[in-house]
Amino acid sequence: MKNENNLIGAGLLTAITASLCCITPVLALIAGTSGIASTFSWIEPFRPYLIGLTILVLGFAWYQKLNPQKEIDCECETDEKPKFIQSKTFLGIVTVFAIVMLAFPYYSGIFYPNTDKQIIVVDRLDIKTTEFKISGMTCASCEEHVNHEVNKLNGIVNSKASYENGNAIVEFDKTKTNETEIEKAINSTGYKVTDKKENEWKSN
Repeated sequence: MKNENNLIGAGLLTAITASLCCITPVLALIAGTSGIASTFSWIEPFRPYLIGLTILVLGFAWYQKLNPQKEIDCECETDEKPKFIQSKTFLGIVTVFAIVMLAFPYYSGIFYPNTDKQIIVVDRLDIKTTEFKISGMTCASCEEHVNHEVNKLNGIVNSKASYENGNAIVEFDKTKTNETEIEKAINSTGYKVTDKKENEWKSN
């Protein structure tokens, strides 16, 4: 039973560790400390291995639970019920929790408040589009965090961050904000702007 509990604990730990890089931006938002969002981004390259390890460990725990080793018969009476922590119910709860943790990047956006604003454009010539190259983003949660911070600024028409492309394409009213303010907002998340290109995407 001790080995089984160790397996369950290991599966839980690897699931949480695999999701730290994606959970941290949401925790940063809740705590109001935006700068810690990128703290665990270094874990991202190891995420596939941690996911595989979680599946392997919990799979083996289920195998042991569903195919218990036969014990040698003895005269002893063993009417004692197994503890909850040793039950299939507990293992099921841990497995569901692990799945929820591993899938976190795919639904993390629900934790971010809607920052879309109605922008009244007086003159389309005042609208600029700039691409900001960003280092440190590793998942959809990182994208949401960057968009959230940028959209706090006045004059933002649209912000579209992409961890896959390592950038954010921001459309904004240059009479109300500028690239420097947008760069500061992005850097405040803990992710860093490494380069920017102006006026390469025409707004529709």
